[in-house]
Amino acid sequence: MTHHHSQTMGQQLGRRSWAEPWKIKMVEPLHMISRKEREQALLEAGYNTFLLRSEAVYIDLLTDSGTSAMSDRQWAGMMLGDEAYAGSRNYYSLEEAVQTYYGYSYLVPTHQGRGAEHLISQAVIKPGNYVPGNMYFTTTRLHQEIAGGIFVDVITDEAHDPTSLHAFKGNIDLDKLEAVIKREGADNIAYVSLAGTVNMAGGQPVSMANVKAVRALCDRYNIRVYLDATRMVENAFFIQEREEGYTDKPIAAILKEFCSYTDGAWMSGKKDHLVNIGGWLAVNDPELFEELRNMVVVYEGLHTYGGLAGRDMEAMAIGIAESVQDDHVRSRIGQVRYLGDLLIDWEIPIVQPIGGHAVFLDAKGFYPHIPQNQFPAQTLAAELYRDSGIRSMERGVASAGRDPKTGDHYYPALELTRLTIPRRVYTQAHMDVVAEAIKTVYDAREETQGLKMVYEPKYLRFFQARFEPI
Repeated sequence: MTHHHSQTMGQQLGRRSWAEPWKIKMVEPLHMISRKEREQALLEAGYNTFLLRSEAVYIDLLTDSGTSAMSDRQWAGMMLGDEAYAGSRNYYSLEEAVQTYYGYSYLVPTHQGRGAEHLISQAVIKPGNYVPGNMYFTTTRLHQEIAGGIFVDVITDEAHDPTSLHAFKGNIDLDKLEAVIKREGADNIAYVSLAGTVNMAGGQPVSMANVKAVRALCDRYNIRVYLDATRMVENAFFIQEREEGYTDKPIAAILKEFCSYTDGAWMSGKKDHLVNIGGWLAVNDPELFEELRNMVVVYEGLHTYGGLAGRDMEAMAIGIAESVQDDHVRSRIGQVRYLGDLLIDWEIPIVQPIGGHAVFLDAKGFYPHIPQNQFPAQTLAAELYRDSGIRSMERGVASAGRDPKTGDHYYPALELTRLTIPRRVYTQAHMDVVAEAIKTVYDAREETQGLKMVYEPKYLRFFQARFEPI
């Protein structure tokens, strides 16, 4: 934190600020187009930030997926790509990294996280099975439903309240979980779908005590627990910071212990592992592994490359080791908090506690006069881009989709606009610019009108839907 706010604060408190544990070696120029050009770009994109061209964006906080900066070591690893079709040595580097840091026995590489979600869903879910989870994630739930599963949300009630300061809003509510098991029968539960840091709740973590209790409950009923490990490294940081007995444990040890209470995991390496493409699925059951290894050949590529170039597997293996370094995680989450704290100081409504990968603006708090069927979070993302060329994304009613029975929108309690911070990409000065832009949009909130949806795709509509101002 080199910013003047924190320096003067540091002097007053007699504390020492931390700094990013790296220096910048290569830069990519940024360019801001004019307001008139931004308005034209919004119009052409149907007011959907996913449909904007990257060159029309100034600061891109759409996602932290595949947008992080690789290290000099990862770039060096790219030169060590063994592009053999079968048995690439980079596969064995990746396998060893996953076994060392996550602790699972068997590894299947995939092109990205949703490739792994697809494989586990098809292999484990039978039509009509229930899949309880700690709040849905868009692609995860869709793959579970395509396989014939029925997702049931069993997250703690606090997760649905953006103002609750509960330390572990990602936790599974054990009573809700047991009620589903008793109602549907243990044999009809495919598995428990547990996500580390729950994205849709605002990047909120799961406690070690909770995963242990979930494991114990599932052992009683002989149910498997599979982990979405996409941002599990960030989850480990919150355990280290907030949970008794973990303060002095390194991130790597906390991560491995957490994974030990689960039967396997799927991973989008594009998040925690600091790469631009790649994912994996890892399990402990040799029979399930055999089936997955067979399936991956059909959908992704041979079981030793899973849709990835050798060089990408090598970069991911190196990224795994870098991702668990305590100073890296501290600076990563520190930057997210720096932005969130500026907004809290200005009394701008955001989800609290601040999560690990993003600051989530509470669009209902911004626009209480815009009804949810007029897409307040989508409106806020469009207004922020119009003001300053900053790209964020909607996590509200557009992301939630429709109820297949009634055809009406799902109306989630949380109507959020996500400012996702890529890892090792932006400086604190960028965060200041973002905060000031949000304040400008907040100050103009009363004049802002909502949107109507004019084009709706069949699946994951938020990616390609188009809107018009009302």
